[in-house]
Amino acid sequence: MLLKSKKNNKKLKMGRKDKMFYGFNDFLLLLFFIIVLFPLIHVISASFSSPDAVAAGHVKLLPVGFSLAGYKEVLNYKPVWIGYRNSLFYATVGTFINIIFTILAAYPLSRKDLKGRKLITILITFTMIFNGGLIPTYIIMQKLGLVNTAWAMLLPNAILVYNFIITKSYFENNISEELLDASKIDGCSDVKFLLKIVLPLSKSIIAVIGLYYGVFHWNSFFQAMIYLRDESLFPLQLFLRDILVLNEVSLEMMSDLELMAKMENMRDLLKYSVIIVASIPVLMVYPFIQKYFVKGRMEGAVKG
Repeated sequence: MLLKSKKNNKKLKMGRKDKMFYGFNDFLLLLFFIIVLFPLIHVISASFSSPDAVAAGHVKLLPVGFSLAGYKEVLNYKPVWIGYRNSLFYATVGTFINIIFTILAAYPLSRKDLKGRKLITILITFTMIFNGGLIPTYIIMQKLGLVNTAWAMLLPNAILVYNFIITKSYFENNISEELLDASKIDGCSDVKFLLKIVLPLSKSIIAVIGLYYGVFHWNSFFQAMIYLRDESLFPLQLFLRDILVLNEVSLEMMSDLELMAKMENMRDLLKYSVIIVASIPVLMVYPFIQKYFVKGRMEGAVKG
């Protein structure tokens, strides 16, 4: 009886320690959550505040002098709609191309019966660390006639090595050789096996790399700066750069504001409004694939 009571006391003590650990862990997570959430709330509140309140720095957590002036000016600015259209095109078509090329590269290299797969994987991974550099890449793009075309935003990054690695690891861990052997006995070809069996079993990893590629294309601006000259091809991020970084706001955005003081105030407000407008597509897409995200990332990142 004494031994049992001692064991029970030890369990109770361990239980208290566990509670303290989890409580401390929850406190830290809550603290980090608040640190991350505060800037987001501040940006949202500022975007719905009056220009004078934003310029004076009165906005903290709640909107001050509720106003939609920033959104009205952003939505009336034609280049924003041009950038929106182009970014949606690049993100949609680019992600589709990325997923196809990544799967076509990752699946064959996950098969153990492919000769030289280790060497090919090493060569692909090598490009993750070393590359030819900006000038040689630009010369190649120029020789191929891709400069100042939409293809300059789509083809150079058809496969990102990190996404290739996690996709390949996912196939290695989740598509068994027994499943392949069984399908071959039933007369299934490699192409049919990929389309009918592998892809339906890989929804989680496709959702993960699709999100990665989509966000990559949506946030991409450096390629556009290097390869694009025609403003009709510019993504939204380049127009955001003019407003947020260079602080250049076209006077046609301020057609109803005559005073320079008001223009300066609107510049600050526009920065917050544009951030929210540019973030809406990603915020809308993420909840639909969130259920696949953790599963696909973990299964693709761990090699069995």
